Amino acid sequence: MPPILEMSAIAKEYYGNRVLKGVDLSVDAGEIVCLVGENGAGKSTLMNILFGMPVVHATGGFSGAVKIAGQRVAIDSPFKAMECGIGMVHQEFMLLPGFTVTENIKLNRELTSSNPLSSVVGALSPSAGKRLESLDFDSMTRDARAALARVGLEVESEATVGGLPVGHKQFIEIAREVDRHKARILVFDEPSAVLTESEADRLLETMRALARDGIGILFITHRLDEVMAVADRIVVLRDGERVAQLAGSEASVGRIAELMVGRKIEKRDLPPRSFSVSDAELALDIRDLVVDMPGEPVTGATLSVRRGEILGIGGLAGYGKLGIANGIAGIYPGRGTVLKDGLPLPLNDPAGSLARRVAFLSEDRRGVGLLLDESIELNIGLTSLQVQGKFLRTWLPGLSLLDAAGLRAHAREMIRWLDVRCVGPEQPVRRLSGGNQQKVCIAKAVTLDPDLLFVSEPTRGVDVGAKQRILDELVSLNRDRRMTIVVTSSELAELRSVCDRIAIVARGKVSRVLAPDAADVDFGLAMAG
Repeated sequence: MPPILEMSAIAKEYYGNRVLKGVDLSVDAGEIVCLVGENGAGKSTLMNILFGMPVVHATGGFSGAVKIAGQRVAIDSPFKAMECGIGMVHQEFMLLPGFTVTENIKLNRELTSSNPLSSVVGALSPSAGKRLESLDFDSMTRDARAALARVGLEVESEATVGGLPVGHKQFIEIAREVDRHKARILVFDEPSAVLTESEADRLLETMRALARDGIGILFITHRLDEVMAVADRIVVLRDGERVAQLAGSEASVGRIAELMVGRKIEKRDLPPRSFSVSDAELALDIRDLVVDMPGEPVTGATLSVRRGEILGIGGLAGYGKLGIANGIAGIYPGRGTVLKDGLPLPLNDPAGSLARRVAFLSEDRRGVGLLLDESIELNIGLTSLQVQGKFLRTWLPGLSLLDAAGLRAHAREMIRWLDVRCVGPEQPVRRLSGGNQQKVCIAKAVTLDPDLLFVSEPTRGVDVGAKQRILDELVSLNRDRRMTIVVTSSELAELRSVCDRIAIVARGKVSRVLAPDAADVDFGLAMAG
């Protein structure tokens, strides 16, 4: 039998920049193939080609061949991809929040039944009669419930998607693709980036079950432990080329990481400080903080942050760890007492926080952190321009104009410093991979020159090499600029690798503050409250 999917000698250029250089990739029916590589290695472009995304064909198309079950196909739109049996579960949700679960699963594939009006009109014009048919909600609900059962999600099919937890939304995306009767290939693009550990385990089991049903799975992830758990075969991309293909049984996490980045990943050895934080004054004193953040409510957190330290905030999903930073930054309504350098810090006032040199890097980089259709340079400099007047030249009293040359020079410096993989500072941020978008968020925060930086989920959706670089740069900011940093992360191992102390949040309150080398059982008990 030929592979269910075969991509041969795929090459693609964007504005003279070769992002794919003759990549070969195949997936057999019932096989799970993991596609790994650094951000900017070409994974997203390869998937855009497979799914017929307009950006590919609007920029000159691609070279190479795509075959489905041995037959060459021309996939020039997502609708053509779906006709070929290709489904994609995106990292960023593609759901309509105001629609029900059933409506999202059956969107563009609604089932209908005839009614008196459609019958009369249909006798004259079958196509017009078809458009006048009534939605068959009973049949659609049965299909939706069957798809939900297939992915193991227990949720009311009549529930509105907007009010559901993040993990539920991810499984609804999978159920939508499973419901397609022609589905032969499913692409999972970083599906576990927003899931808890237990939800991620359930996701992997769902993938195994779909593979047992004969569906070919193409799994893109930066979590190498997940790769080891499910991969039948592993394909490694680096700088637009396929550099390795390994059987899952022959691979190791270290070997995959080394192939991805082209060098051995060394254990992080933190540089010493030239200053002490053990007896430092408080940079931040939080007392009885309450934050109304949907899904991450804070119900009365009390916490202190020493000047010059890196403090970690961890905990289970939905227990409030993300709410602390979002409340202090003014993204969600908050109340309580927050003192910065001994003086009250205004809540519910993002501009007031920025004016006090408090910067916030949101976990929602696409919704809060970035202007996706604007350039890299504008994203890096806009907030500091608005709040601090940077990158402006005063020509006449009361008249200031943008210093475009200064902004571009600064953006180029940030791009070099963080190794942002792009074609230049004028490139729209939407065209960057997730990890490179995250680097732009960090550059924007650093441009504000804060003395207190909140960073939420800094390495979510980031490859192993970029993850190490981001954490190293946070440590560098702390050591070189004496910047106080508060890192919120779902990755406890990351917090333990860079933080001086780690506060565990449970049920909206700080359960315990632990040293990074505390016993695993202490962290587990603290997370359980």
